[in-house]
Amino acid sequence: MNVKLIKTLSGLIPYEPTTEAWYQKIKHGAVIHSDFKLMRNPGFHKKMFSLFNLAFEYWEPGEINSKYGKPEKNFERFRKDLTILAGYFLIVIRLDGTAKPEADSLSYGNMEPEVFEACYNNILTVILKRIPVLDKMTKEEIDELVDRFLAFA
Repeated sequence: MNVKLIKTLSGLIPYEPTTEAWYQKIKHGAVIHSDFKLMRNPGFHKKMFSLFNLAFEYWEPGEINSKYGKPEKNFERFRKDLTILAGYFLIVIRLDGTAKPEADSLSYGNMEPEVFEACYNNILTVILKRIPVLDKMTKEEIDELVDRFLAFA
């Protein structure tokens, strides 16, 4: 069970309704074992994905062509490719011996808050270099645009 707790003066209490329902089922005196991780700011996580959505709206695959065909406009692939281009990946060796980069996970438990913030800034830099229209803006202008985009989400 994945539970989210919040620290209060009274101790740890459930953060969300699903955790509350689970917590109510536990008998007094029961011992619970868990591995705890400090969650990063969920609002900043939403901001990262708003940045991806904004960039995806402006991105077009263009005239890139390979022996496998043209890339399709796919959000998941786009998000992973931006993460790799920003330097957040690991190299996986496949069964045939070839190497393939795989994007690091951006989930709460897999990236510390400071690393996530650096990742956001590096992805923003990649977007500025590679997405037409957005490449004419500053980091601050895009960040402001993402904040406005979040306000409507």
